Amino acid sequence: MIWSIELVVISSSLLILLFAGMWAPFAIGALGAIFLILKMGPSGLKALGLISWGSVNSFPLAAVPLFILMAEILLKSGLADRVYRGITPLASRLSGGLLQTNIIGCGIFSAISGSSTATAAAIGTVSLPQLKTQGYNPSLSAGSLAAGGTLGILIPPSIPLIIYSTFAEISAAKLFIAGIGPGLALVLLFCGYIGVVALTSKDIVPKAATSDPVDWARSLADLLPFLILILLVLGSIYLGIATPTEAAAVGCMGSFVIGKIWGRLGLSEFRQATKATVKTTGAIMLLVMMAFVFSYAIAITGIPKQLAQWVGEQEMTALTLMLFIGLVYLLMGCVIDSIGMMVITVPLLLPIVEAFGIDPILFGIMVVLYIEIGLITPPIGLNLFVIHSLYPDGKLLTVIKGAIPFVFLLVIMIVIVWCFPEIALWLPQRM
Repeated sequence: MIWSIELVVISSSLLILLFAGMWAPFAIGALGAIFLILKMGPSGLKALGLISWGSVNSFPLAAVPLFILMAEILLKSGLADRVYRGITPLASRLSGGLLQTNIIGCGIFSAISGSSTATAAAIGTVSLPQLKTQGYNPSLSAGSLAAGGTLGILIPPSIPLIIYSTFAEISAAKLFIAGIGPGLALVLLFCGYIGVVALTSKDIVPKAATSDPVDWARSLADLLPFLILILLVLGSIYLGIATPTEAAAVGCMGSFVIGKIWGRLGLSEFRQATKATVKTTGAIMLLVMMAFVFSYAIAITGIPKQLAQWVGEQEMTALTLMLFIGLVYLLMGCVIDSIGMMVITVPLLLPIVEAFGIDPILFGIMVVLYIEIGLITPPIGLNLFVIHSLYPDGKLLTVIKGAIPFVFLLVIMIVIVWCFPEIALWLPQRM
């Protein structure tokens, strides 16, 4: 059982480094390099160059900066205002009013973003002042935005799903399409919860404003550019016209045109968008590179193979395995960001999952759902801090209280997807 001791040492060392404040890429890379030296001597470091180059020299990963740029252009153009304004008349008749607009707006922006924090920030910036002015419950307002932001990594395009496809060596296009069903189901689940709360607690949500046919027409006009952009990106992927990377390039051009015509995209805004894209892409690619080094070092120790064999000997069911993995992600979500969780765990868990006959596409969607829970659970739930930063006169505890019910809704969604996997697999099977 030497491998089990090594696994404990690696896990505890990683946690110590993270709790000490070391940035995840450096913690992962340092551990990988140390274990390479311990197992192979200094000559083991000769493989680092090839691993580093091979990890980022990937055509699917080229979609990451393109999708980030697409979202940043729309964000810097101020087009989140247009999305929110377009949704408001459509959602005004629903029980919950602007809270429904939060969820639906996040759902639409998710289809042109790929990032949970960007989605939460974009819609939160526009909606929070209006929610406060109209007297909506602060806790539920903040919680709906934090939870709605998590849709950004489930509804395609999704940066974590692109990275998962690289580690799992499966089609990013199929993963994207697999996220549509669960993403829409989660929107309905969130909206249903808000509707029930609004009906049962009259003091939480003020009376919704009425809308007339003119408002509906303006709403459709506001949303039309985004719907066209979504159809261009996702439609080209589903029909096989373009790969996700090519679709991302089309999306960048589309967002530039939309930002120029309907937004306030100028040279200054474009510079800001490219600068933010370079920073975000650099952080993600460094994390991916270090994760491949870490994964290579772990593979050298033989831990994944031994762990898969040990799990098989325990006569564990697939359901028990997924519950255990869910607990691991829940605990990791308290101390590490979403992509960090994915790059650390997927290389280790994927051989075990495949040994149990679980579809890797289904597992990818389940992993994203697990990560979504981590985004809104304290103490390091990134979306909680994003919304709190937009709520200067509010307390972090207020945001947390509002997000807790949505954690349970995400758990329900995980159970639904596990019991009815066709929600995720039906569309990819027909591509």
